[in-house]
Amino acid sequence: MDLEKQPQQPQRPVAPAEPAAPVTPVEPAGIRASDADRDRIADILREAMAEGRLTAEEHAERVDAVYRAKTVGELEPLVRDLPAPGGAARAAAAPGTYGHESPAGPAGPAGPAENLVAIFSSSTRKGRWRVGRRTNAFALFGSVEVDLTEALFGQRLTVINATSIFGSVEIKVPENISLRGSGTGVFGNFEVATLESADPEAPVVVVNGYSVFGSVEAKPKRGKFIADLQDRLRKYLG
Repeated sequence: MDLEKQPQQPQRPVAPAEPAAPVTPVEPAGIRASDADRDRIADILREAMAEGRLTAEEHAERVDAVYRAKTVGELEPLVRDLPAPGGAARAAAAPGTYGHESPAGPAGPAGPAENLVAIFSSSTRKGRWRVGRRTNAFALFGSVEVDLTEALFGQRLTVINATSIFGSVEIKVPENISLRGSGTGVFGNFEVATLESADPEAPVVVVNGYSVFGSVEAKPKRGKFIADLQDRLRKYLG
């Protein structure tokens, strides 16, 4: 006996698949900035200030913008009017200026920063030690002391980034170097006693940062000098 054939249901047309949306490549300027990107730009700004291309105020403004930048595109305009490290403009500088080998040493690579941290405690760096190009001092309900009066400077420019929150950061330098800086105190004190050495080849220490309900103080230590500054640096650097 034949089975009764069931009526076939009409097939519904299959809608064509929509093409996938093309992936839009991210422009280089829109790439998120890394810490290394920010440090690279900050190093260019520090060298520019040491060469006299930027004032201390201009340097402070640009460094603040560096560490607030989110993308590479926000960083590049900050150094667009400055020569690249080792560029032709720097090579054409007069002998003895920063960027050429001097008694304070060549510029060299930045290297890692030294970190001094005091949280509900104290941290001290003093005595005979070699100062790096960059030192970060952070005090939270504590105190940090950075004493450079017996330190050895292997480069002309040294930058100290100081942050104090309900604490204190104290920086002491010898009287025959240059001391500069810029920062902000929020219900606190940020004070840098500006000092200009008579020796154009003397090291330059720049202190930047801020204090919140705390204090950051940088000043020369009376009566402390780096004796025979240039000779000692030449011997140390070989």
